[in-house]
Amino acid sequence: MKRPSTGVAFSLAGLVLATAVLFGPTPALAADQVVLSQGHTDAVDVRYEGGQLRLKVKDDTVSPAVVRDPADVTFQVLPAAETVVPDLPAFAFLGAPGSKIWMLPQVQDPALLWPGWNTTTLTSGVFAGDRISLSLVGVDGPGDVTLFDTNSLGTPSIKFRSNDGLPDRLDVPVHTHAHAGWVFSATGTYTLTFQADATLADASTLTTGPVDYRFVVGELPAGGDLSLGISGMNEGEYQPGDAVTLQAVQSPQGPLTKYQWFSKKPAEDEFTPIEGETGASYSFTATRALNGTQYVVKLHDGEKVVATSAEVWLWVAFPPEGSSAAKTVTATINASDGALVISVDPENRAVNLPAAVLSAAGDRWESTGALKPVTVTDTRAAQPGWTASGQVADGFRTEDGKTFAGGFLGWTPGITAQGSRQGVIAGPVAHPYGTVQPHTGLGGSAVLASAPNGRGLGTAQLDATLKLSVPTDTAAGAYTGTLTLTAI
Repeated sequence: MKRPSTGVAFSLAGLVLATAVLFGPTPALAADQVVLSQGHTDAVDVRYEGGQLRLKVKDDTVSPAVVRDPADVTFQVLPAAETVVPDLPAFAFLGAPGSKIWMLPQVQDPALLWPGWNTTTLTSGVFAGDRISLSLVGVDGPGDVTLFDTNSLGTPSIKFRSNDGLPDRLDVPVHTHAHAGWVFSATGTYTLTFQADATLADASTLTTGPVDYRFVVGELPAGGDLSLGISGMNEGEYQPGDAVTLQAVQSPQGPLTKYQWFSKKPAEDEFTPIEGETGASYSFTATRALNGTQYVVKLHDGEKVVATSAEVWLWVAFPPEGSSAAKTVTATINASDGALVISVDPENRAVNLPAAVLSAAGDRWESTGALKPVTVTDTRAAQPGWTASGQVADGFRTEDGKTFAGGFLGWTPGITAQGSRQGVIAGPVAHPYGTVQPHTGLGGSAVLASAPNGRGLGTAQLDATLKLSVPTDTAAGAYTGTLTLTAI
């Protein structure tokens, strides 16, 4: 590549990018008792961990999502789910036309719970036929339970039905994320017992055994008080620079949305409010100065505090002695002619994307986050202009050797600040590979920003929104890659 004739013109900076841990071991395992009544959840979440087949609950009603044991969850079918059996022959399996039923629909209603089943964490090639079987083996409750879905023509297909004999078995391919209508014929408390079975590629068999799921249709039994908890805090140590996201969790879920977060450092005697943090989630960066800090959150009804969480503790490790996540390397030819330098503040050299979540189409794991500021300074008197670009040439890798290509990471560049005489222009969107063809994301060199001839002299601060998008069959793990930034 030809360099400007004035001399300096080439510099590099490195950023270490840690992707979200993809679907294992995060979302974190939560042990608190909760009532889920609104929002998305993979109620029957099939997992293969440590050689064992397990049934869990993936709770997406909080952000980041958490994995729960079914014994810790009550699924509430709110009174608003009440409807009637349609007067159509195809739906006669639900009862007499006009009779009352309580239904969580196949298509999401934000006012109700939206439960489904999920095998997206299961890897291809592990199970015979790349599928497992999911069975409803028992229902104990005041009425009948039916799960069904409909095709594009509205024709129903029954998946599980309690009033014509159980167990009912459904073969489910790996990488499946599905929803159905959950119909209950009466109010009250139900225990639905599910079981997953599979045959491994070597012909050995696995089973979860029966696992109970508790559903309450209608109002909760009297005597249940509102409780408030915090999810998202790691049990172990964070590394300096890690992103921390705490989520307030109401149980049961209710309409109140006004919170206040508090912190107490080791040297402080009392919890103090965190200014501006009044939402359901609170995100910040772990530093050694915060080691040993406690956090609580309070829920308000107007000015009245109606619930206060127990405290959670933040533990932050010492940075490795003598280590550095990345370096800035600057090459200059002739200082008298000026220099072009691209640099990253040491505190911004590690980028941790939040936990990946399933895309709306259910076919990719996705995460977005900020690149954090990148500075380009041009002191060259000839003002030849410049281009800043980035590339994850070597892709992403886990500690145990699993990989995916850098092209699955893309960005939307932006200009945070520039000098009054500059004309810096943000680069085009680099879409992750497989989302918008023929884009290849940051697997190839992608322009972050550029300054035309005569408009680059001075200092500009650049940033970008990063987007990770990988197929659902990407192996689980915490992936790390290096983004190399170049100015020329």
